[in-house]
Amino acid sequence: MGKPHHKLEVWRRSLKIVTKIYKITAQYPADEKFGLVSQMRRAAVSIPSNIAEGAARNSKKEFINFLHIAQGSTSELETQILISENLDFVSQIQVDPLFKELEEISRMIIGLQKSLRSSK
Repeated sequence: MGKPHHKLEVWRRSLKIVTKIYKITAQYPADEKFGLVSQMRRAAVSIPSNIAEGAARNSKKEFINFLHIAQGSTSELETQILISENLDFVSQIQVDPLFKELEEISRMIIGLQKSLRSSK
């Protein structure tokens, strides 16, 4: 299916989010290790993982379905970051760039879906 996933800018950018989330959540309270930390890390990892898995599939329809999952994980992670801010685990200064990057990744996923739907 088109480019290999490692050449997709949306995949590369979503990988960077994973690293950022791992670094930020390493500072969370220990009692959140199996709660919010685990959920945030899984949601973050899910984004590039689903992009990669979809790109490896043999049909556009399957790729689009995996992009839907990646998009859902983006929304899930945004919500978890907001919860983290509400619990004072992260500051507004940390949250703003994450939200900005996740919004851009979300737009890129939507753009890729549209491109796949319109291509022959």
